[in-house]
Amino acid sequence: MTVTRRTFVMGAAVASVLPVLDAWATVDDATQAVEKILGNQKATVGRVTLDIPPLVENGNLVTMKVSVQSPMTEADYVRAIYIVAEGNPLPNVVSFFLSPRAGRAAITTRIRLGDSQRVRAIAQMNDGSFWQGDAATLVTLAACTEV
Repeated sequence: MTVTRRTFVMGAAVASVLPVLDAWATVDDATQAVEKILGNQKATVGRVTLDIPPLVENGNLVTMKVSVQSPMTEADYVRAIYIVAEGNPLPNVVSFFLSPRAGRAAITTRIRLGDSQRVRAIAQMNDGSFWQGDAATLVTLAACTEV
């Protein structure tokens, strides 16, 4: 089979669009992950502070801190904190489950980021409400690459 110039150009055009289609699929995956966490509820912006460096040299090890404004008493406490990274192949990165015995609603951890993206922290309160905060970060050397 002979490859003509037209066939080659069409193949190159399709190959150049594939990464964009893959990124759209990742955003859809992140949307589905958030919908799975929230169910039919909405998350209110506020009470959650996500601290992540705005520029990360290596996506293999990104330090992040999440804190939620809560007295952490039996009457008012954070039940769970979910971290969702839109640009990762598996966007639901980690979940933390808390109780009033935690003393304060704050976590520090390290995560892997597949690319420059927005990371979202969603807190579920004991009354069933959801609060969220987010931060964008620029990753120069990506992690989580699919082979």
